[in-house]
Amino acid sequence: MNEQFRVAQKLGLMFRPETPLPEDIKSWAISQLNAKSPALGIKSFKSMNSDIKEWPRELQPNLKKRAEMWTVYRANRKKEREKIDGQETEAAKRANEHKNLMGQKDSLKFSHRNVYGQDQLKIRFMSFWANHFTTGNIHDNQNVIGHLIDEAILANLNSSFSEMLYKATSHPSMLTYLDNIWSSGEDSVETREQRRNGRQAGLNDNLGRELLELHSVSPSAKYSETDIRNAANVLAGWGTDLERPLNEMREVANTTDHWDLYKRTWAQPGVKRVMGKTINQGKGGLRELTDFLAMHEHTISYLSSKLAQHFVSDNPSQSDISYIKNAWKKGSGNLDQIHTAVIERAILSKEPKFQWPMTWLFQTIRLSNATFFMGWDEVFDYDDNLMNHRQTYEELGQSFWHPRQPDGYSSDKNEWLSGEMFERRIRFADAIYRAGNPQFSSSEIMDRIGANGATRDLVKRAGQYENEKFIALMCSPELMGLENA
Repeated sequence: MNEQFRVAQKLGLMFRPETPLPEDIKSWAISQLNAKSPALGIKSFKSMNSDIKEWPRELQPNLKKRAEMWTVYRANRKKEREKIDGQETEAAKRANEHKNLMGQKDSLKFSHRNVYGQDQLKIRFMSFWANHFTTGNIHDNQNVIGHLIDEAILANLNSSFSEMLYKATSHPSMLTYLDNIWSSGEDSVETREQRRNGRQAGLNDNLGRELLELHSVSPSAKYSETDIRNAANVLAGWGTDLERPLNEMREVANTTDHWDLYKRTWAQPGVKRVMGKTINQGKGGLRELTDFLAMHEHTISYLSSKLAQHFVSDNPSQSDISYIKNAWKKGSGNLDQIHTAVIERAILSKEPKFQWPMTWLFQTIRLSNATFFMGWDEVFDYDDNLMNHRQTYEELGQSFWHPRQPDGYSSDKNEWLSGEMFERRIRFADAIYRAGNPQFSSSEIMDRIGANGATRDLVKRAGQYENEKFIALMCSPELMGLENA
């Protein structure tokens, strides 16, 4: 594989056919970190010549609008159960889902970003961090997952890890996913009042635990259960359910912003100590904690290793990890400097890097210029010949909108190398060829990427028909990142 595509496979999503190949691949890759990131996509799958455009603003609502939509959805579901206003009819049920739910729309927009975007490296880093800060569709969380990815992750890729950690931790998607919206300090006004009235209330340490274990220092820091509990106490009072009336939000938190909602009567009074760090009481305590964790030695080591395994090599060297760690420290957690270090080591390393199923899918579609995902006007349409995007990710076994464990998807290739997972890629390559109308043949794709001799021999032996050659190419070790290209 030529150098441009070798780097684009490791760090990006492959060059689309209309994109000229850069002569200086390293300069191009680093410049991608500051590329503009409009949500590009197509209006219609059925029109094969549909222009690539930015998604309509009305399909990208802000957080306040998303909460309003969710409130209307829940109110209509209540009417459905009570058989009021015709909401029990199938047409009304579908209309309610289509108008007020954001999960499928956001998931399709994410797919379009990956297939049509010109900011391919930036999108790959967005996906890495979206996986690191895992949230899933439990507790009816679907309306805000996409907002976290766009506004807490993508919008902060050029800031610092400290800023991203704080924004992701305090986002309503995270607070809901890990049950923090119901957490109150053991000595808080809320807990005392609820227990006095015979109701359950108290601390939930889910987010406090994952903040330490998964999002920052990792178990290598040897923190204690007391540290976890104290982190949870810092978080107590943050967040509320999306359908809470605005007047109640003003009363308990003096705000109607779900991303800045701190219920003082739910908070644990007093200072807290987490891993030796004194955290002051009050709303500002969370920022003190995330700033401390973001620059902790164990956070830097853990995430430098995680970045290296995801982008540089399946088995990164200690020198790769140390290089990223040094950039982290030198730049005080500046993400541009961290990501630049990742780019430099990925280009320097000639080791292969196996790609996630979803990354491979996007790369296959971009290389062939197929049209595999429906347009935004068809997000709820049914097509006998094509899975909808929700089914696509279910079949892939990878989706940021499905219920899943908080540790996210592994970058370890051994997690994805089973016969079943390989069979799925074969089926997807076949589906892309049959339904996606690829604009380039396997031979043209191999010439453009500079496929190696082993790949060309594999494709030649695959059979006389183009669909067989296409499947062999896309499922070759070279295109999956299993061998040095």
